[in-house]
Amino acid sequence: MVLNLILRLSLLIGVLASETWTQDRPGFMSSECLGSLLRITLSADYFDDKYLTFAAVDQFGTIWEIDEALASQCGYTIVYYYWGTIEFRASILSCYSHIEGDVFTVTVQIKVGTNPDMKNAATHSKTVSCLYDSWHPRELICETNYMEVSVRRKVPQIMPEMIEDEPEDWALAFPEAREGAASLWQIVFHLPAGKKALLVSDAQDAGYGLNTTDTRILLRVPYSAAEAQLVKVQGVTFSAVRSSTFYKQRWMIFMADTAVACPIDGVDYTNDTITWSVPKNVHPLSAGATGFEDVLIEVGVDLHKLSPTEIASMKYVVLNDSDVITIKIPIGAEGGYYKTHVNDGEHGTKYIINMILEHQWQDNRWGVTKHTIIKKIETPFKHVQLNLVNNTNYNIRLVNVTIGVFLPDVELVNFTTETTTVSVPEAFQYGYEIYETTYPNGTKSYIIEAAFDVPSIKKEYMTEDSRIYTLNVTLGFVIYPTSQTFTVPVIIVSVVKDAVLPSARGFCDGENLYLTVIRGNVDQNWLPFISNLYLSPEAAQKHNYGLNDNGTHFTVRVPLHAPHVLYEDIHPSGIMTSFHLIMKDDNSLAVMRDFSISCRFSAKELIDCQSNGTMTVTAIKLAGIEDLDTSLFHLRDRQCKPALVTERAATFIFNVNSCGTTRKFENTVMTYENDVLYFRPDSNMPAYKLKCICQYMINETILVQYGVKNNPAPSIEPGFGSLALIFRLFKERTYSDAYKEVDYPVAKFLKEALYFEVELLNSEDPQLELQLEDCWSTNSQDGSSHPQWAIITNGCENSEDSYQTIFHNVYHNSRIKFPKHLKRFEVKMFTFMQDTKALLEQLYFHCRVIICDARRPTSDFLCARRCIPRRERLAKYKKTS
Repeated sequence: MVLNLILRLSLLIGVLASETWTQDRPGFMSSECLGSLLRITLSADYFDDKYLTFAAVDQFGTIWEIDEALASQCGYTIVYYYWGTIEFRASILSCYSHIEGDVFTVTVQIKVGTNPDMKNAATHSKTVSCLYDSWHPRELICETNYMEVSVRRKVPQIMPEMIEDEPEDWALAFPEAREGAASLWQIVFHLPAGKKALLVSDAQDAGYGLNTTDTRILLRVPYSAAEAQLVKVQGVTFSAVRSSTFYKQRWMIFMADTAVACPIDGVDYTNDTITWSVPKNVHPLSAGATGFEDVLIEVGVDLHKLSPTEIASMKYVVLNDSDVITIKIPIGAEGGYYKTHVNDGEHGTKYIINMILEHQWQDNRWGVTKHTIIKKIETPFKHVQLNLVNNTNYNIRLVNVTIGVFLPDVELVNFTTETTTVSVPEAFQYGYEIYETTYPNGTKSYIIEAAFDVPSIKKEYMTEDSRIYTLNVTLGFVIYPTSQTFTVPVIIVSVVKDAVLPSARGFCDGENLYLTVIRGNVDQNWLPFISNLYLSPEAAQKHNYGLNDNGTHFTVRVPLHAPHVLYEDIHPSGIMTSFHLIMKDDNSLAVMRDFSISCRFSAKELIDCQSNGTMTVTAIKLAGIEDLDTSLFHLRDRQCKPALVTERAATFIFNVNSCGTTRKFENTVMTYENDVLYFRPDSNMPAYKLKCICQYMINETILVQYGVKNNPAPSIEPGFGSLALIFRLFKERTYSDAYKEVDYPVAKFLKEALYFEVELLNSEDPQLELQLEDCWSTNSQDGSSHPQWAIITNGCENSEDSYQTIFHNVYHNSRIKFPKHLKRFEVKMFTFMQDTKALLEQLYFHCRVIICDARRPTSDFLCARRCIPRRERLAKYKKTS
C-alpha cells in the first residue's frame, strides 16, 4: 500500500562547528550534521583540479591518514562528484571522534597540492561538532563502503532459548573474560561452518572497527570482510554479519548481539523507471524478536529527507507493503543527475541518484531499531547518439562543424589528423579554432572551424571545375573525474567549384621539343610521366632530358631523337614528331591530364641521295605501330634487307638501279622511287610503307676545260680549326663605344634602345659571311631556361613583338675590314611578366649564328632565307652568349 502517513520522531540535532585553517579560505568548506552522520562539503571553486589527501585528527592531535582500508574500518566516506564538489562523510562514532556527553566532534585535516608529489601542499583543518542525543536501542547504517551497528550497553537480556541454543558462545568467551580487562575484548562470528572467535586486536587487524562509549557498543564491517555472508531475503541480496560481542563491565560479563545486514541489490530498471525494493523482515536482524511494527519510513536524496509534498512533486512513489518497502523513481527525475560513461569505446550516459531510506521499526526484543540505508543507484549504460551539424560557409571558404550534445563532465582535450595529435590549446597553430558553447541546462557542444586551405584538410580533384575538401579528424575527450576517454571521428566532405586545371604550351627548336606546364590548384600530387617513365629529376638526367621546375610551372625538354619521341608521319615536307607528357595521380596512378607537343622537322637526315646513284634511307617506327620488328623491314625487293638495325629504325644503303627501284622522267628531272615495307604474318597489306624518292637534274650542260700543265705547286691541305665570335652591346647607334666587361650588368630603362653587334673574329677570309639564325632573351645565363622571348627567328624579326627588331647595315671603316663578318641589330628594353607583375630581374641575350659561303648563296637552304635574300650559308653554325 502507499504510505499515506509518515511519522517523524522529534530529534534534537545541533551543530557546533569550529574551523582551523592554516590559510584563510572562507567559504570553501561547509558542514552539516545529519543524525548519526556528519558531512563536510569542499567547494569546486577552490579544490577543482587539485590533488587532495585526507587525515583524521584525534583528541590528542595525532594525525591518521585516511586510505581506503581505514575509511571502511573507521567510518569515513569520500565522494568525488564530476562537477568538482568533494564530499567527506563520517559517522559520529568514527574511530577518532571526540565524545563529550552527547556532543561528537570530528576533526579532519586536508592537504591540497597542485602536483601528485604534494610538495608545497597547503594544509587545511576542519572541525565539526554535532549534538545527537536521540539514540535508539539499536541503530544500523548501510554506507556505500561499510556497514555499522551500534547497540546500547544496557542491552536486553539474552533470551534463555538463545543461551541454550548458543552455549558455545559463552564457552568460548568465558575464559578470556575472567582474565581480560574491563570493556570490550572479544567477538564471535556465526558462520555456516561454525563459530569463529576473534580478540578485539585480531578483529581490528582483519579490518573490523570496534568501539565503545559510555552507553554504546559499535561494530563496523567492510563489505569485503571475510566473515560477511550473502543472504537472500525475498529475492534481494543482503551482505550480513551475525556476531556476538562480549564485554566486561565491573564484575559482570555481557554479550551483545551485533548483527548487521545491508542490501546490495534490489534495484530493477525499465526504460523510464527505477524500482528499489527493501524487505522489512531481515532474518539476521530479527532473530528472537516478534511483534514487528513500523514506526517511521522516510525517503531522501543526498542525505536530505523529503516531505510527502516533495516526494509527490518529484514524482517519486513510495509503497509500504507488509513485507517490503518499494520506491519508484522516474529516470531523469529531480534529485539525480546524468553522468557520462564509456562502454566498449562508445559514448553514453547513466542516470545516478543517491537515495537514503530510513526505516524504524519496533519489536518485543530491541524496542526501536533505526535502519539507515544510503544507496547510490546507477541505471545501466545507455548509448547516446551525438549530433554532427555541418555549418560550412562556402563563401568565405570556412569549414564549421558543431559536435554535441555533451554533459558537463566531458571535455575535449585533443584532436588527431592523419599524422598528428594536437591538444586544444595548440589548435590555433595548426589553423583550427575550437569553441565551447554551453546551453541553459548545463550541457554543451563544441564548434570546430578551419579554413579550406589548412594543410590537414585533404583536397581532391573531382571534376573539370570542382574539388572535394575533406576534414577528417578524430576528437579526443576525457570524462571527469573518472578520467575515462573516448574518441569521436568527424568527417566533413565539401564540394567546391574552384578547380583550376594545369595547362601547357610548347614549341620546338632545331634539336628539341619543349613543353611547359603551368600548374593549377589540383595537381599538387600529380606526377609527370613520359610513356611509363616517371620523370623524376634523376630520370631526366639519365635520359638527357631537361626538367626545370620553379613551383608554379615546369618545363620539359626532350631531344628530337630521344626514345620517347614519337614519329607520327614522314612526308617530303618533313618528319612530324611529338612527345606526350602525362600527369598521373600519385596514389592511384590514374591518368589525370595528357599534354603533347608536335613539330615537323626536316626529313633530310632520313634520305641521302648521293651523286654516284647511292640512296641511304632510314625508316623509323611510327606512332601506333611501335610493335614492329625493324629487322624485318625490306625494300620492294624482299632480298634487300637493312644494313643497320636498331630498336626504333632500320637503315638501307642501295643503288638506284637495284632493289626494285623505279625511275621516271619529268622535264629535266629524273626521279627514283622505292618503298620500305613491313608485312605482318598472313597479310598481303603492308603494315608499314615509307616512300623514298631521289631526284636528279638532267640535260645540264657542263663546261669542261683541259690543258697541259706542269705539276702543280704544293698546296695547303684542308684541316680543322675553330672560329671565334664576340657578342657586344654598344652605348649608342654609332657603334663606336662598346660596354666593357666591368660595366656589366648594364642598367637600362624600359623601351630604351639596346645596340647589339655580333662579329666573327680572327678571320681574313673575305668569302665568309656571318648570318644571324636566332636571337632570344632569358632571365638566366642558361640559354635553354624559361621564360624566354624571341628577338630574331630564322634570321627574321619576331612578328609577334610589338617593338620589332631593327637591323643596321655595317660599312667598311678603320675598325671593320670585312663588313660581312659582322651583324648589327637594335631592340627595345623590356622585362618579363608573371601574371600582372613585372619581373625586375637581369636579362641575358643569346644568339645562334651561321657562317655561310658568300660566293654560293643557294648551296644550302640554311643560308637562303627570305628575310635576307640571295645569301648562301654554310651549314655550320655556332652559339654565342
